[in-house]
Amino acid sequence: MRLLVVEDDKDLNRQLVSALEQAGYAIDRAFDGEEALYLGMNEPYDAVVLDVGLPQKDGISVLEEWRKNGRTMPVLILTARDRWSDKVQGFDAGADDYVSKPFHMEEVLARLRALVRRATGHATSELTCGPVRLDTKAGRVVVDGAPIKLTSHEYRLLSYLMHHTGRVVSRTELVEHLYDQDFDRDSNTIEVFVGRLRRKLGVEVIQTVRGLGYLLSPSPGDGGA
Repeated sequence: MRLLVVEDDKDLNRQLVSALEQAGYAIDRAFDGEEALYLGMNEPYDAVVLDVGLPQKDGISVLEEWRKNGRTMPVLILTARDRWSDKVQGFDAGADDYVSKPFHMEEVLARLRALVRRATGHATSELTCGPVRLDTKAGRVVVDGAPIKLTSHEYRLLSYLMHHTGRVVSRTELVEHLYDQDFDRDSNTIEVFVGRLRRKLGVEVIQTVRGLGYLLSPSPGDGGA
């Protein structure tokens, strides 16, 4: 899952990015409204953390422009504790949720998990596909009850596929959603990670749909490696 963090306070931006990266997300960052507007218009984010008070262009204006241009990614706005008007403006502009400053990082993580979950049609923090269970809250994967140790990239790949179970996901889409903008992207690395993931899971849930991409399904198909 790939997120955008928009916060002009460099220390807070760094703290948010660090916590989200540790939680398994790929993160892009922006420090002003103009940069945020550009990234949000041109990159396929799974969710955005958006501060309201930004230089160059305020967060509400940025959000309004995103929505006017058909950008539908979930947006969590950050507001000052006593500015309830920011919350109202945010929701009216198209925000999906908000957190008041100062906040606990765990609350931000929980709200983002919920936003991503709802956006992909899931009701709980535990995703399942056949014998594979992924707990998005704990960042834990088990197969037939046995824990599986994954690298951060393997976990990110499995998480994205499990959020989109039953839908063919192209290699291009995976590259766009698993890596931040500064990563040296190569779609061939996706095949490597899929191969590793298949071996570690030990069950046939990731199918290759030739010429299209990958499909996560509890029922083995005719796909090849």
